Amino acid sequence: MFQANQTSITVFIFLGFSHDPKVEVIVFMLCLLMYIFTLLSNVILISITILDSHLHTPMYFFLSNLSFLDIWYTSSALTPMLANFVSGKNTISFSGCASQMYFSLATGSTECVLLSMMAYDRYVAICNPLRYPIIVNRRVCVLIAAGSWVTGCLTALVETVAVLQLSFCGNSIINHFTCEILAILKLACVDTSMVQLIMLVISALLLPMPLLLICTSYVFILSSIQRVRSEDGQSKAFSTCAAHLTVVVLFYGTALSMYLKPSEVNSQEIDKFMALVYAGLTPMLNPIIYSLRNKEVKVAVKTLLVKNPFNTALISTLK
Repeated sequence: MFQANQTSITVFIFLGFSHDPKVEVIVFMLCLLMYIFTLLSNVILISITILDSHLHTPMYFFLSNLSFLDIWYTSSALTPMLANFVSGKNTISFSGCASQMYFSLATGSTECVLLSMMAYDRYVAICNPLRYPIIVNRRVCVLIAAGSWVTGCLTALVETVAVLQLSFCGNSIINHFTCEILAILKLACVDTSMVQLIMLVISALLLPMPLLLICTSYVFILSSIQRVRSEDGQSKAFSTCAAHLTVVVLFYGTALSMYLKPSEVNSQEIDKFMALVYAGLTPMLNPIIYSLRNKEVKVAVKTLLVKNPFNTALISTLK
């Protein structure tokens, strides 16, 4: 599909964060710790939602999808960088760069849609609780998740094909630590206005529109919560909504600052930092945010640990 560019460029070279070896070691250690923690915490969260029947609900079904997306996104963005540091090379093949760009865009775009659908789930659960099991049934959950994945994968394919069909005139040095689409776009030696228009349209569909849906959902949710007389009911509703809102702010905050910033704002170092937050920090924090104040998850963890007699000490720390 990308034969025209492969005849001139077969390998891309990453500049990374710094030429200082000490800085590179620090960045490597931070990224490695973030990646390991992200992998373990999200795998644990997925395992708990599968093994504990009490968590077989729409909210945890969507949360499992979110964790799976975070694992894929972090792996696609950070794993090549970590491998390059260990091998001493800062290169990636053309096809490898295309794959990395596609999977990063696909998982990120899917998460945009999924977060808005999770807001809709909370809206129905809080504002229309009696009909919640009927409206958000298993079939609807599967359709919502599948729709999120299909939307993310298709939009990512359009963007990836559009960028990699450009001519780079031999420019192969990427001022980044990953094949981030904006960094690749800067290598092009031809007019990129059409590609930028495509990216703008897709970004507008995947960022402001889902965010508007989330905000609208929470306006109705907050209005409904205020009418709840029970303090326990209000506390539980606020707890689940606060976790989702925190994840939304982290995800959309970094995404909007990266892809919808003014064109005159051009600092590659800031872009690298935001990309690192987007790829490493946010996926790492998501399972923590959803677990810290979630009694159901804590109970599920304790229940699973009880089945293992060697974990009594760990159980006591969770109390």
